[in-house]
Amino acid sequence: MHPAELPGPAGAVNGVADCRGQNLASVPSSLPTYFQTLILDANPLKTLWNHSLQHYPFLESLSLHSCHLERIGRDAFQEQAHLHSLALPDNSLSESYKETAAAFHSLQGLRRLDLSGNSLTEDMVALMLQNLSSLESVSLARNTIMRLDDSAFEGLGHLRELDLQRNYIFEIEGGAFDGLTELRHLNLAYNNLPCIVDFSLTQLQFLNVSYNALEWFLASGEEAAFELETLDLSHNQLLFFPLLPQSSKLHTLLLRDNNMGFYKDLYNTSSPQEMAAQFLLVDGNVTNITTVNLWEEFASSDLADLRFLDMSQNQFQYLPDGFLKKMPSLSHLNLNQNCLMTLHIREHEPPGALTELDLSQNQLSELHLAPGLPSCLRSLRSFNLSSNQLLGVPTGLFADSSNITTVDLSHNQISLCPQPSGLDLMAPPSCVDFRNVASLRSLFLEGCGLGALQACSFQGTALTHLDLSGNWGVLNGSIAPLEKIAPTLQVLSLRNVGLSSSFMELDFSAFKNLRNLDLSGNSLTSFPRFRGSLALQTLDLRRNSLTALPQRAVSEQLMRSLRTIYLSQNPYDCCWVEGWGALQHLHTIADLAMVTCNLSSKIIRLVDLPSGMPQDCKWERVDMGLLYLVLILPSCLTLLVACTVIFLTFKKPLLQVIKSRCHWSSIY
Repeated sequence: MHPAELPGPAGAVNGVADCRGQNLASVPSSLPTYFQTLILDANPLKTLWNHSLQHYPFLESLSLHSCHLERIGRDAFQEQAHLHSLALPDNSLSESYKETAAAFHSLQGLRRLDLSGNSLTEDMVALMLQNLSSLESVSLARNTIMRLDDSAFEGLGHLRELDLQRNYIFEIEGGAFDGLTELRHLNLAYNNLPCIVDFSLTQLQFLNVSYNALEWFLASGEEAAFELETLDLSHNQLLFFPLLPQSSKLHTLLLRDNNMGFYKDLYNTSSPQEMAAQFLLVDGNVTNITTVNLWEEFASSDLADLRFLDMSQNQFQYLPDGFLKKMPSLSHLNLNQNCLMTLHIREHEPPGALTELDLSQNQLSELHLAPGLPSCLRSLRSFNLSSNQLLGVPTGLFADSSNITTVDLSHNQISLCPQPSGLDLMAPPSCVDFRNVASLRSLFLEGCGLGALQACSFQGTALTHLDLSGNWGVLNGSIAPLEKIAPTLQVLSLRNVGLSSSFMELDFSAFKNLRNLDLSGNSLTSFPRFRGSLALQTLDLRRNSLTALPQRAVSEQLMRSLRTIYLSQNPYDCCWVEGWGALQHLHTIADLAMVTCNLSSKIIRLVDLPSGMPQDCKWERVDMGLLYLVLILPSCLTLLVACTVIFLTFKKPLLQVIKSRCHWSSIY
């Protein structure tokens, strides 16, 4: 759209003029005056001249994203009394920041201001925000702010949201946010803050300090009521569990990727003084000393409303007694990638409200279940224990888990109940029993070293997702052990389980609802069989021993539902790929460019094969016995004829010679 042209129907809808990316060098002046929203993103304006917006007195929202703006005239917003939202991200306003600050003075009704990505320093920001007391939301992300003092946000008493992420902030002076009495959301992610001590923003509801260099987080020791609901301290260098407010509404606590641990059980402390640390806080002429109990830092924190706790990727070796009991409302607990070796399941630990528990990638060798605790995991829906050192789980752990839907025990050397006949006496007492767990829908058992499955291993379940990959011989060459759950299965992974077509053809006709089937990494020499109605959408046959593609009838059946198929890394014979044309029409061969075949000891991509049958294949398809017969028969006939001619030609002389040489006297 050119400056003199009106926006088309697509650019002017419900009071919005969308002129983004039109290569405009200035604000168009001939648009209808009633527009309330003007979008000029991605236009090379460079300068917003004085009075360039005077034609649009009703403008409420203006967006100038990535317009190469270096200068804004002092009177550019003189006529914009209704403007309440101004977006100026990714420009170069640091070039003439004083003139830009002067232009902002006329925006007394502005509520939202986006200055992200403008290379602004803290002094520039302080000048630009002067007298903008009506602001409710400010974004200063991706600038060059390094420190904040009490003058940075002076006079912004109505500010509710402040975004300071991706700057270089390494210091925040005391009182920098004291004037922001209405502040509810504060984002300080991706900065260089080394610690937060004496945190006292009681009005704050959301605080994000992720991706900094925090080693300590200490809330004020006062008993003031905090409104804090979400605290993100992930991806820092915290050594201890944060000291949280004694009274708060915290429901989400993110502590992922730190260096935290509990240390009380690792040290022999003979006196309370050895368990304490003191912080010296110097603010001007005032010095405060804060004493913290290092080993029980969670004891005074208010965690009663906590529902989501992420402590993954830390150094926790154990959980202190009573730690989880302080969180009766906890529903999601993530302890992935820690150093836990033992977990004790006691009364109210974990809490009864817990629905998701992730203990994967630890060093767990034992789970202890306190006796007499029926339905201790009654609310649990997802339980991830993968990549540990478990040899089993407590008997009856899943028996009373009436709501459990997902269990992941991958990469643990476990065994399933019941054991094959003859091995019952040798079976470990802690074999895992999933029989009659009616709520179970997804079960992941990859790489568990499982023995051959029994037909009743999953009896009484209605599994929809099952992963048995990496358990060589678990099906003993047949899919018969899965027949009881065949009607409900939707996703089945049998990667690297030793399946072969040499004994019998794999028949998945009973798996009527199967949508995703992974048979890669086996020794199949023929395509599995699918009869009747087919719901299959994804089929993976990579890394098998297939030499031929399926026959046309099979290909046409697959075409009805299949959306994605993987066929590469098989030793196909180029002379036995008749089904290739039908499969190619599917347009769903995900690894099309990688499918190759062998033709006269040459590896050729199937997409490069000629449309007709190669000449070499015609000879390879001839019956060699018939070929030899055709070649030998004329020679034999020729030799027979020659012998006959010679015999008839020399018949009389030959007889006479024989008589003369072989004359016998008569007996008479």
